[in-house]
Amino acid sequence: MKLLENELRGKTVMSEEGIYLGILRNSLVDEKTGKLVQILVEPSDDIDPRLYHLDEMGHLVFPFDSIKSVKDVVIVGN
Repeated sequence: MKLLENELRGKTVMSEEGIYLGILRNSLVDEKTGKLVQILVEPSDDIDPRLYHLDEMGHLVFPFDSIKSVKDVVIVGN
């Protein structure tokens, strides 16, 4: 999947089950390869962020490989 990082920022992120997870705020890039490694999602108030991996700023962290679809929303899976 080829995407530019700025195409993802600000998109709604949902689980494959249709749960609204939050808004994609940033991503982490491998400096050597330039490939996206992880996405950082500002969590929705409707989910328990403790059920997910969090960074030090409280963002949900998903591996880039967990992205299943990118259209109007970003769909992430397990």
